[in-house]
Amino acid sequence: MPDERFAELAAGRVVLRRLRPGDLAALVRYRSEPAVARFQGWDSPYPAADGERLIGEMLGRHPDTPGEWFQFAIAIEPDGRLAGDCGALISADDPRQAEIGFTLAPEHQGAGYATEAVLALLGYLFGERAKHRVTASCDPRNTRSAALLERVGMRREGHLVESTWAKGEWTDDLLYALLDREWAAGQARR
Repeated sequence: MPDERFAELAAGRVVLRRLRPGDLAALVRYRSEPAVARFQGWDSPYPAADGERLIGEMLGRHPDTPGEWFQFAIAIEPDGRLAGDCGALISADDPRQAEIGFTLAPEHQGAGYATEAVLALLGYLFGERAKHRVTASCDPRNTRSAALLERVGMRREGHLVESTWAKGEWTDDLLYALLDREWAAGQARR
């Protein structure tokens, strides 16, 4: 059954919640940063119209829509300001599987917020949504993202050489995955 009533996930210093119209300026600002957009599927500058469209789509979608990304706002407590976003794509072929991704504004990087957000997202996907397998990929030049994926317990499953044409060049992809039983074992150790 889809999580149509999703509102938010509290996770220590961060809250994962729905994107809101009031997030638009912050969303456009950090997604327009060339260093943030470098390894993402959008270009810099990020148009406000794209941000409005994304927020509108997320307001009308639930996090468990097969074949569609759901972007969660990463809000920093106690004031709830937008620090970034993370997403989950539920497989259209097998809804027990999901892919994740994340983006954080430069001024909030290096403080552990992305790690907390990804751990909360994994907990939601494996716990409340009963996923069997969660995957992620990143460009190997994005060393901080690769380190975060390993820090949260994801296992590197492969390195695809020049597998993606992105922003005018062939790029490599590092592939990561985590199974529900691996997540549970990691939680027991924590």
